[in-house]
Amino acid sequence: MTSVLCAAVLHSALILAGTDTVGAETYAEAHRSTIETGKPLVVMIGTDWCRPCQTMKRTVLPQLRKRGFFKKIAFALVNADRDGKLAEELTGGGPVPQLVMFRKTSKGWMRRKLVGGQSEEAVERFIKEGLAADQVEKNAVADQS
Repeated sequence: MTSVLCAAVLHSALILAGTDTVGAETYAEAHRSTIETGKPLVVMIGTDWCRPCQTMKRTVLPQLRKRGFFKKIAFALVNADRDGKLAEELTGGGPVPQLVMFRKTSKGWMRRKLVGGQSEEAVERFIKEGLAADQVEKNAVADQS
């Protein structure tokens, strides 16, 4: 069920491409990138009026970008006020801010999320954990070959 939902959400990217593009790819571009490169897709869903969203967008995420974390992932920002349908699909109607990571595995798309305003350290850990899980999956597939 989760795989079907994730596939549907990812498919929506081809249809719903509008995002807040300050320092990020559009959702459709990030989706395309993850399909082409196999990198995990990380999406931040937020709003203009949400103070924790703006703090993450203006402070936390730029620091991680400077440190090279965004070279390892496809990343997009989605503004829930402008792209409500896409934001609702990504968050399940939950609160903002949310970071959602999608990773393609041998069992389908896996989704993990981080909810609420987060520190640089917490977001770094979230990305590192997802990248580590992705590497474990790739190693397991390679070992089976």
